[in-house]
Amino acid sequence: MDVLIEHTTVYDYETPSKYVIQSLRKTPRNFEGQFVRTWWIEAEPFTKIVKEEDGFGNRVHTLSLTGPIDGLTVKVSGHVDTFDTAGIIRGTYEPFPPDLYLSETPLTAPTPAIQDFARDIQGKHPDEKLPRLHALMEAVRDRMAFDTGVTDTFTAAGDAFDAGHGVCQDFAQIFIAAARSIGIPARYVGGYFLRADGETDQEAGHAWAEAFVPDLGWIGFDPVHCFCVTEQHVRVAVALDYRGAAPVRGIQKGGTGERMAVSVTVKEA
Repeated sequence: MDVLIEHTTVYDYETPSKYVIQSLRKTPRNFEGQFVRTWWIEAEPFTKIVKEEDGFGNRVHTLSLTGPIDGLTVKVSGHVDTFDTAGIIRGTYEPFPPDLYLSETPLTAPTPAIQDFARDIQGKHPDEKLPRLHALMEAVRDRMAFDTGVTDTFTAAGDAFDAGHGVCQDFAQIFIAAARSIGIPARYVGGYFLRADGETDQEAGHAWAEAFVPDLGWIGFDPVHCFCVTEQHVRVAVALDYRGAAPVRGIQKGGTGERMAVSVTVKEA
């Protein structure tokens, strides 16, 4: 499938900023499930963009501007060929062993409620990890209501779980926290999703999780849609949690009244 992606972020400042620096994790890599045919990053005002790679192997582009800066527009776009691999992730760059992804973070620390939730599922599927992970994905979907505007990027998995609602980031981090609590390595994935209903305009990118199963490797689980990843998913960045895979992280000096507008288009070309 040929997927066309356009992701534009526009910043406006009531009073000019003196300095802005941003690190972007918005560039996908090739693996057996996808091939990046073209990819562009543009910034207005024009500035030099430095290409790097972080510890997880994510492609990072860093831009910096000196002011006065009234506004900033960053656009990424490109074509990605995707392939259905039955959810199995092969051919990715793996700088760390799977056990690293048993590590807790503030966003994915399993609360007692999440631990009980995970142990209940483990008890129903004591022998095989793959059925256990499918059951976990279904249980997260059944437990949580998708609701925007209630959580934010600082919301921990336990808080979202207790509230019973959140967005794809929260679903993914609850799945990760639960999987790690029963000894299964799991990691956060940020990317894009091609909707099957024909809706191409979206408010943001998408997030899901990958879990490691011996003899199979990494497998992608999307708790929001309740199926393993398919050619509808474009994989961009991985990390222990959202913060490590955030599409944008940055700082600014000076300036007040920042306003941000995001538009994402994902469609079949």
